Amino acid sequence: MSSPDLPRRAFLAAPAGYFVQGGGAIKVGVIGCGGRGEAAAMNAMHAGKDVRITAMGDLLRDRVEEKLTALKLKFPGQVEVSSAHIHSGYDAYKKVIASGVDVVIIANAAKFHALHAKAALDAGKHVFLEKPHAIDPYTLKLLQKAIDTARAKGLSLVSGLQSRYHPGYIETMQRVHDGAIGRIVAIQETWLRPPYVLYPRRPGMKEIVYQGSNQYHFNWLSGDDVPQTLIHNLDRSSWALGNASPTRCYGLGGRSSLKGEIYGNVFDHHSVVYDFPGGVRVYAFCRTIDNCYNENSSLILGSKGRCDLLRLRIEGETNWQSTSTPSKNNAYDIEHEVLFNAIRSGKPVNNGDYMVRSTTIGVMGQLSCYTGREVTWQQMQDSGFHYGPKPEECGEDTAPPVAPGPDGSYPVYIPGETKLL
Repeated sequence: MSSPDLPRRAFLAAPAGYFVQGGGAIKVGVIGCGGRGEAAAMNAMHAGKDVRITAMGDLLRDRVEEKLTALKLKFPGQVEVSSAHIHSGYDAYKKVIASGVDVVIIANAAKFHALHAKAALDAGKHVFLEKPHAIDPYTLKLLQKAIDTARAKGLSLVSGLQSRYHPGYIETMQRVHDGAIGRIVAIQETWLRPPYVLYPRRPGMKEIVYQGSNQYHFNWLSGDDVPQTLIHNLDRSSWALGNASPTRCYGLGGRSSLKGEIYGNVFDHHSVVYDFPGGVRVYAFCRTIDNCYNENSSLILGSKGRCDLLRLRIEGETNWQSTSTPSKNNAYDIEHEVLFNAIRSGKPVNNGDYMVRSTTIGVMGQLSCYTGREVTWQQMQDSGFHYGPKPEECGEDTAPPVAPGPDGSYPVYIPGETKLL
């Protein structure tokens, strides 16, 4: 198998709808009811008729109610959320975990992913954890504790880095590992897109709640775009290089076009160069600006050819095009099939190795862009830096770490002046 971190096929054998461990419905709680949380809940229900959504929580109650209504229309027999199991606020995750569920889907602000995963696993719940799994060295260490807890308790922990579950990518990557493009000499990773969904401020809303509800656009909540979006590409680069870690990176980034309070304090463009073992460099780019050229690609350059991974294509001394069809490549569904079949079979799956490695790669690139400084892998292991406040200290009465200026805009980091590590 091309990825030792992905015990996938072993967990696709158990038939959907058969819950060996409990012999009945598998109850699922959802933490985070934005678009990704709603989609992950649907992916979970695709994994078997025995999957039931029984609790939901979000910072905003009306967001829970909106997504609950939508899910009931699409899956009337699998959504069983009573009013007592609708939760809101910064502590909603505790109530979802305590609501009698077997599995917790975590898809809220990335700042809280590791903390909430650890809390769920401590309570004996299986976890599906969306990316990024952490946003700074402090939460990366919380993530490792969550991973260790899952292993110690025999619980499943599945990552939202869905590329590892994409049959077409697995097939293509295996050919790369078998030498179809020769020795890998460089990789170009690109994700250029418009900004993520924007949530305008509501009248009378507390500043801490507004920022939390518009979390993609505040770095202390989302980690910004290298760990938030480009992490998928960086995970594929590490996978291509045998699940390697870079020794160092340097990055360029800033805020050029996004203006106004709704865009918070994130950058709108980044580029990061990573040094991997063997002299391989990974060149990674992301941008979040409207009305620009868009691209999502992973191009692996070898001594005998190149691989366009997302197009499932190899060119050079070997020319090959996968015949795998899109209908067989729904990795978002497959990752949930793996999770729920693992639960049914009693054979836990744990994606922790590549979860923490790829998240660290994303975080170190982001910190380099913010500071303008080289960041090494060893610095990431040694640092306890966190974007304040710590996730466990956040609540509706917490003072937000950033505030809008007189023009309504938030201050952003300045490379060359900002010091974080």
